[in-house]
Amino acid sequence: MRDFAYARASTAETAVETLAGPRTSVIAGGTELLNWFRLGIAAADRVVDIGDLDELRGITRAGDELRIGALATLNEAGEHPLVTRLAGALASACLQAASAQIRNRATLGGNVLQRTRCPYFRAEEPLSWPCSKRDPGSGCASLAGRHERQAIFGWTQDCVAVQPSDPAVALAALDARADVLGPAGPRTIPMREFHLTQREAAGLGEPMRETRLGPDELITGYRIPARPDDGQAYVKVRERASYEYAIVSAAAAVRLADDGNGPGRTAVPRIATASVALGSVAQRPWPLTAAEAELPGTELTREALTPVIERAMAGAAPLPQNAFKVTMARNAAVRALLIAGGAQ
Repeated sequence: MRDFAYARASTAETAVETLAGPRTSVIAGGTELLNWFRLGIAAADRVVDIGDLDELRGITRAGDELRIGALATLNEAGEHPLVTRLAGALASACLQAASAQIRNRATLGGNVLQRTRCPYFRAEEPLSWPCSKRDPGSGCASLAGRHERQAIFGWTQDCVAVQPSDPAVALAALDARADVLGPAGPRTIPMREFHLTQREAAGLGEPMRETRLGPDELITGYRIPARPDDGQAYVKVRERASYEYAIVSAAAAVRLADDGNGPGRTAVPRIATASVALGSVAQRPWPLTAAEAELPGTELTREALTPVIERAMAGAAPLPQNAFKVTMARNAAVRALLIAGGAQ
């Protein structure tokens, strides 16, 4: 463990001012940052604690928006009645993440910033293999090694890792926006654009960049369109039911067409609108935008949904050991849509 200076922020603005200094990190729940320090993934000369900032807490409804502070814990968000009613996919994603003890500490602001769970990356220094995230330009040991859990979209020869956050997938599917504060003032980042694939980062000239958040910026909260009339679901496929990261996941919101007797009362319900995003298939949540454009008018049956999702996933580029993830992700998306639409 390296020595570092520690300070408690009194306001979000003072936290941002501190972040302007070199080698400064933010700590909230601490469930991820302390692991980075222990493994040598990150090192800081200064750590600023934002845990006392009540302005970053709270879950409220403002008009047609649900607002969640960045310091809301996963359990708080997952169990809050406003979240369960207006953003059920997010509530489910929060409660399926980690363990109950970690969810009591982990914050929604920090969770979306967690790093990949790739075993070649999550190893104590010094590494005896190449990892471009730890040693830029050194290569990717996972490409020639084990990669069954790695990306099927957006990867490059430098890195094939995936983003493991559960809530990030739901936030993307629900068209949420992150409120961000930086030296230039506040701004918002759509959660569908918040994370970057390796290919997108390379296009920006920063191959190892993982998000659009600047190093001197702070997430202060999220705004989510309220969807009281939509059914929602989050499906997480994992090796065990607790304290495990997803192999693949899918979040969906569905509104059924109204036949005049109430939504979804036709013999075979049809979709009016739908949104769906995949998780653990890329270094960012993967919205199936082509499917979202095609789903209106589609029958809410597995037989009708499956080809729509397959067409939306036609650009998948699996690695030799993870081609199964294409089928698994397709099935997770179909299942999420069926559950959200009330057909399962």
